[in-house]
Amino acid sequence: MSELKFWNTLTRVKEEFRPIDPQNVRMYVCGPTVYDFAHIGNARPLIVFDVLYRLLRHVYGEAHVTYVRNITDVDDKINARALRDYPDLPLNEAIAKVTEKTAARFHKDAAALGCLPPTFEPRATAHIDGMVTMIQTLIDKGNAYVTAGREGREVLFAVGSMPDYGKLSNRKLEDQQAGARIAVEEHKRNPADFVLWKESAADEPGWDGVFTENGQTLTIHGRPGWHIECSVMSEHHLGETFDIHGGGLDLIFPHHENEIAQSCCAHGTDRMANLWMHNGFLQVEGRKMSKSEGNFVTIAELLETEKFGGRKWPGEVLRLAMLMTHYREPIDFSVKRLEEAEAALWKWADASEGASLKFRMDEHAVEILSEDLNFSALKVYLDQLSKSASRGDQEARDWLRSTLYHLGFVNLKKKPDGETEKIVFDKMDPTIEPRIQERLAFISAKNWAEADRIRDELLEQGIQLKDGKDPETGERVTTWEVRR
Repeated sequence: MSELKFWNTLTRVKEEFRPIDPQNVRMYVCGPTVYDFAHIGNARPLIVFDVLYRLLRHVYGEAHVTYVRNITDVDDKINARALRDYPDLPLNEAIAKVTEKTAARFHKDAAALGCLPPTFEPRATAHIDGMVTMIQTLIDKGNAYVTAGREGREVLFAVGSMPDYGKLSNRKLEDQQAGARIAVEEHKRNPADFVLWKESAADEPGWDGVFTENGQTLTIHGRPGWHIECSVMSEHHLGETFDIHGGGLDLIFPHHENEIAQSCCAHGTDRMANLWMHNGFLQVEGRKMSKSEGNFVTIAELLETEKFGGRKWPGEVLRLAMLMTHYREPIDFSVKRLEEAEAALWKWADASEGASLKFRMDEHAVEILSEDLNFSALKVYLDQLSKSASRGDQEARDWLRSTLYHLGFVNLKKKPDGETEKIVFDKMDPTIEPRIQERLAFISAKNWAEADRIRDELLEQGIQLKDGKDPETGERVTTWEVRR
């Protein structure tokens, strides 16, 4: 088994990854707030943590990794977008339309980028009761209090009640206090105190949160703060303490810092997650991405329009363009970078023509990725495999093809198109993997008839299943290919 080493934002060192339970490696990554289509900056954590997910599945086995990526479907930005786009509908109906449309687009974008679906994808609105319960626990422990805010009653987290507050972001509480505008936040005990629950106005969505403080019970019709959502959803699916928490660098403060405060105080633990991983910032063509700069671009626009560079870009090209820079480094997303990624894929597609698909990635490729997801170094190795394959080395050809496949670059090939050549990819149907897992469950239960039924149904769709054994663990492994 490869030794995994990752940079830990919490400890600020690269350390060996030791899961709490190797039979159930647990990872949580903050997902989208579905008020608008995901932009190219959102694509980076999607792709980075998909690669990590694939690496963990390779090392520990697919059945032994749990990946949770949430969807935030209650948020003031969603409310504002609903009022803007559907002014004639009741607000709750308008919100449902906004979140349904944007979540569907997000899933389409993620699939186009070659990302596997997470094990669980909880929505915030399905965990309101859990949020109310955790907030009450924080009140009972003296970590939260009810107050009258400028826009109604609120429950706030008292940052002064947590001695280690600021450890993840390396911010001292006294430094935050020195620059705060105390007069504006006079209802707070500390200017850094943040919202756990806030009262909703008559025209805003809300739930009845029942809280008891100092023997008095009151009902606040309101909605949760952003941070409490992830604390509750991660605990629900992964437990009080889990292995990895991921997200973008911009989430370290205040979001992840506040998640830690809530979770550790509520559960009486010293850590929420053992390893914190964050991808670096993204700019577009040398400038910070913003609508005012005119360089704001969504994943959908890159895939389906000619807005960026005068052409559409395949998801695989976007995927490689994101991975060519180390995940912790800043990235300049540009047409030149996309062209470089496309050229590399052309080369690899040519070199892997006629390859056989193996069950696993090349082990040297795994060793490279195991050193803090060093994909830029892996690209050098893939280029070496490509050169060997082009000279007729069938083993190198097979490992090149198989490694790319297991990293989310599915069924690469290259076809002539008039006087130009284009990469053509067969997209992975997102329904195939769940069907395979369902079949494996039937096999485990010795329900051969149902297992054969799924195999035959997939075959009718042109999907050929291949059963085998993992050479290291002996576990049953099923792969698939498109029959031509």
